[in-house]
Amino acid sequence: MRTKTIILGGLGFIGYHCTLRALTEGHDVTVVDDFSRAGALANLAELRKRAIGLEGSFEVCHADIRSANDVDRIFAARRPQLVIHLAAQVAVTASLVDPRHDFEVNALGTLNVLEAVRCHCPEAFVVFSSTNKVYGGMEDVVTVEEPTRYRYRDYPAGVDEKRTVDFHSPYGCSKGAADQYVHDYHRIYGLRTTVFRQSCIYGTNQFGIEDQGWVAWFSIAAVLGRPFTIYGTGKQVRDLLWIDDLCDAYWRAWRLNRAGRIYNMGGGNQNTLSLLELLALLGDLGLAGLTPNYGPPRPGDQPVYVANTGLARRELDWHPQVDPREGVGRLVNWVKQNSETIRQTLNF
Repeated sequence: MRTKTIILGGLGFIGYHCTLRALTEGHDVTVVDDFSRAGALANLAELRKRAIGLEGSFEVCHADIRSANDVDRIFAARRPQLVIHLAAQVAVTASLVDPRHDFEVNALGTLNVLEAVRCHCPEAFVVFSSTNKVYGGMEDVVTVEEPTRYRYRDYPAGVDEKRTVDFHSPYGCSKGAADQYVHDYHRIYGLRTTVFRQSCIYGTNQFGIEDQGWVAWFSIAAVLGRPFTIYGTGKQVRDLLWIDDLCDAYWRAWRLNRAGRIYNMGGGNQNTLSLLELLALLGDLGLAGLTPNYGPPRPGDQPVYVANTGLARRELDWHPQVDPREGVGRLVNWVKQNSETIRQTLNF
């Protein structure tokens, strides 16, 4: 059945893949984006090419979610059945430089989206892309240092949703506030919202930069011979989740109507890499000369974050399909095939 869908931030990395999936399934998609993210124009061009011959349709609204009037106008005219909210300021470092902008995009922008849903399409299903940063630095969790990585001493399966939120950094505060608003609009107003607290998502069409998207950034730097920096020891560990696996979780939550739920979403303890281990993997893939610079640790950077994905596995009948070796290999191939577009987009 054709579904009227709005994807906010639909020209970003995750948004591109969600839009493509919706089009492939024959849905009618409205992409809302302010074109501020590097790669938006390249992703739009790619979507237009790939949409040819697909049953779904899409339109693009150039709008800023900080404007309540813009958001209200878009939702009033379309009254979607599915809303995927990905629009965000995404970097901790940028939030430290301009916390007001960070707040207005992530917290106020999300409130604008929720109000538009409440007023114009309260039966719509809403997926919200949150972050593991809502758990803060997790300084109370004991980590063990090993030759190439840190690991949790007491959480072999990773962090589950019972973990107390502890916002750290302006970015953590703004995304945490949005996370809680989305969840509370289900409790207070009955909106069909689901929150995904995401770990490290990676994949093709990710124009990663030093401040955000580290797997893509290291892969781009390695292929294109760009200098790059590791902040801290390089033993920091994250669980990696391939983009198509994330989209699958979104779709399962929608189709199973898992309204009011919060899921820690990542690759889980079977799909972890440290920064140093990613460099070794890139070397195994034939990329030579990977000698990073080193800088001090960044504020709020957890030495380890691994999502316990047990709840998503049980309630969504979901598990990751792509392991890091396969996924990083795919990503490297995409960088090689699109090197000129990447150079132009990132001003190399």
